Amino acid sequence: MAFTGARVLGRAFTEAYKQASASQKYAQAGQTGANTLSSAGLTLSEACQILNVPPPKAGTTDLVKVHNNFKRLFDLNDPKKGGSFYIQSKVLRARERLELEAQRLKSQTQQAPPSTPPPGSESPPPPSS
Repeated sequence: MAFTGARVLGRAFTEAYKQASASQKYAQAGQTGANTLSSAGLTLSEACQILNVPPPKAGTTDLVKVHNNFKRLFDLNDPKKGGSFYIQSKVLRARERLELEAQRLKSQTQQAPPSTPPPGSESPPPPSS
């Protein structure tokens, strides 16, 4: 009887160890994936949907509308007023994502050389003979 109990207990420990090992490997893989995606958080389209703003066009973002919608939604979802902390944090991440995109677009437009030459810098036409 004691021998059978020890054998069952041994199998249980072996199975528990296998599950713990698999869980640890899965958690490590998920953690490295989360680290690579943590800078992105939400996609741009998700952020626009959450804050109900149009996606940036031609390198411009209406940050005033983003901030107005953020403040309204953030205050509406205050947990002290019966709101959801989860939704409140999603609203915050959406604002951060849109601000990050606006910064990125601004730096791209500053670094990009002008596509058309400034007025007066055009070369004169070749002389006709």
